[in-house]
Order: sequence, then C-alpha cells, then structure tokens
Amino acid sequence: VEKDSAEVWPNKWGFLTEFRRESVKLNGAVSVEPPHHLDPQPATPTEKYIHVGPSPPLPQTTQGLIGWRSGHSHLQLEKYGMVRHGRRSFLKELGWPLEGL
Repeated sequence: VEKDSAEVWPNKWGFLTEFRRESVKLNGAVSVEPPHHLDPQPATPTEKYIHVGPSPPLPQTTQGLIGWRSGHSHLQLEKYGMVRHGRRSFLKELGWPLEGL
C-alpha cells in the first residue's frame, strides 16, 4: 500500500514541491509601486477629536471622597432617580400572614 501511495503522491501532491520555486520567481520578477493615493496616511492625533474637560476639585472631607461626583446633578447617572415607595403594602394585598415571611 505504501509503495502504491509513493508512486501516486507526485501526481496528486507534486504541486506542493513546486510552490516554493514559483513563489521565489514571482517575488523577484516584478515589484509594482502602489499609486500615491493608496499610500498610508499619518494617524490623526486624538486631541483633535476627543475633548476631555477638567474634573471638579476633590472635596476636603473624608465623607465626600466616596460618591463626590454624584453630588453634582450633571454627573449623576440617569437610571438612579429618587426612591419611591408604594402607597399600599404588598403583603396586605396578598393576604399573607406576617409569620409567613
């Protein structure tokens, strides 16, 4: 079986041995310069399109170190609003005894 495979291999896979020789010929044959409009452009500095304003100064108290930004209305997250409590008790609506908790 191996002898048959060795005889058939050049017919089936012989192009793999020729690939290196052909690639060396093609690389050395012609080198084409790309047109000037396809040359890479220099990178735009980020300062042109990203503007970061200064942060307000830190408060002097130790309590103010945590959550000091949330004290400013323009820096608060909009999903955290005022806490609202319902007018009725949910347990009273269900009719559950208080011991069931």
